[in-house]
Amino acid sequence: MTQETFWIAAAVLVLFAMAFVMYPVLFHRPKSRIETDLRNQNLLAYKSRLRELEVEREAGILDQQSYEQLKDELAGSMLDDVPENARPEKRIPGRRSAMAVAFLAILLLPAGAFFAYQEWGSMGQVEQYLTMQEMNASGADQVARMSELADQLRERLEQDPESIDGWAMLAQTYMRVERYDEAAAAYRRLAEQVSDDPASSAVAYGLSAQALFFKTEGQMTPAVRDAIDRALALDASEVNSLGLLGIHAFSQQNYRQAIEYWETITEAAPNHPQIASIRGGIAEAYGRLGETPPAQVAEDVAAASAGVDLRVSIDAAFKEQVPADTTLFIFARPAGATGGAPVAVTRLTAGALPAEVRLDDSYAMSPEATISAVDEVVVVARLTRSGSISAQPGDWQGQVTASVVPPDAAGQPVELIINQQLTN
Repeated sequence: MTQETFWIAAAVLVLFAMAFVMYPVLFHRPKSRIETDLRNQNLLAYKSRLRELEVEREAGILDQQSYEQLKDELAGSMLDDVPENARPEKRIPGRRSAMAVAFLAILLLPAGAFFAYQEWGSMGQVEQYLTMQEMNASGADQVARMSELADQLRERLEQDPESIDGWAMLAQTYMRVERYDEAAAAYRRLAEQVSDDPASSAVAYGLSAQALFFKTEGQMTPAVRDAIDRALALDASEVNSLGLLGIHAFSQQNYRQAIEYWETITEAAPNHPQIASIRGGIAEAYGRLGETPPAQVAEDVAAASAGVDLRVSIDAAFKEQVPADTTLFIFARPAGATGGAPVAVTRLTAGALPAEVRLDDSYAMSPEATISAVDEVVVVARLTRSGSISAQPGDWQGQVTASVVPPDAAGQPVELIINQQLTN
């Protein structure tokens, strides 16, 4: 329902209701008026019958005596039909006032209803709800339509910003259509709306940081750091923020700190939906340190998620051109995807090549985007001197398409050779 449709329907209902009020005022016939009409009808009937008697007398049908007798009877009948106390009709003093009030109501009632609803009505919430319902009903392939609906919802939320569900829906939709800046802004607005609940506000700031982290493809920018700081200031165990800090620490080869962040998550949220993946990351960090992980971590690793086993190497033609400290990103995206955040990512250096790596849910950037949730991925290995995961001219790269399989079905690692240099 659009706002125009609403007002048309409201106007029709108001006019329909006013018809019941106006009809008695405009068309009511008082008793005296009815009696006057009856007398007039009787008088017309008397005159008509009298003319008939005169015609009959002149034609010789009636003699004078019969004529006089019938005339007297007609006059007597006429008097019987007129009440003794009949008085001439008087104008009702209040009728003119009643009609004035009625016409004023016609002018003022619709205008008053319009301005009152504009001031205290809830059309904004109704439109927000309908837009949210349509967004929920949209299929995953309707990205353009979802993006358009999200913009409509944002406009309505700007006019009526107190809808918590509206901001949450808007942020989630922007994430789904990969508009990460807008998603981060919506999560910040959500955090402001739930500021009286520190835990909920912290989660919203953590999700805002996650959106910005996706936007920068894994870079810990000042904006990401600011959102994380806000979240942790409200709740020191906010899992989205701790997860990002763990991923960043791991990519910087600061494995001890990554373990601390991730272990905080396992203590604060033991029922986290990605707890096995988080413990898998902890086990991998312990392995990089040359240490044995705790027993619980080892048990969870035994039930590790589906993933891809890789053997990454560099073509001999480029081996001498790449310094050992060159940053190496290895990341996977769903096959067929044209963009968006990776479902798994890790960071090494060129000096570690050749290397065997298993990309599973422990390398996810978000619990909502995991490699175990897809059947096939495109894995990219990129060597970059800039330190940015975004492709730059001069970077060295290789890629391969691989099936995602459970640990017990894994065979020989998939060969991924870095065999081209980007020119643009």
